[in-house]
Amino acid sequence: MNKKEKSQKMKQVRLSIDLIDSKILPLMVKRSKLVNKALELKFKRDEIIDKKRIDQILKKVGINAKKLDGNPQLLKSIWMSMIQNFINYEKKEFKKRK
Repeated sequence: MNKKEKSQKMKQVRLSIDLIDSKILPLMVKRSKLVNKALELKFKRDEIIDKKRIDQILKKVGINAKKLDGNPQLLKSIWMSMIQNFINYEKKEFKKRK
């Protein structure tokens, strides 16, 4: 494969990634709105982190990633990063209430 062909293929791959990203973003916005609704139901700071729920989510992600022929370890790590970011967000928002 010459440089021009490689460049064209890379352009195609990046366009495909951009298309997927455009589908993921609206779902992430919906998820963040649901996180806000869940936060409204939390009255104690220690309710923000639910280890049992996190374990359930990660287990489900691992199982579904395997079924879809994805990399369970990678995808669970990405999910955990997302969860941790939402936890940090909730803690920050919870502080604002007082």
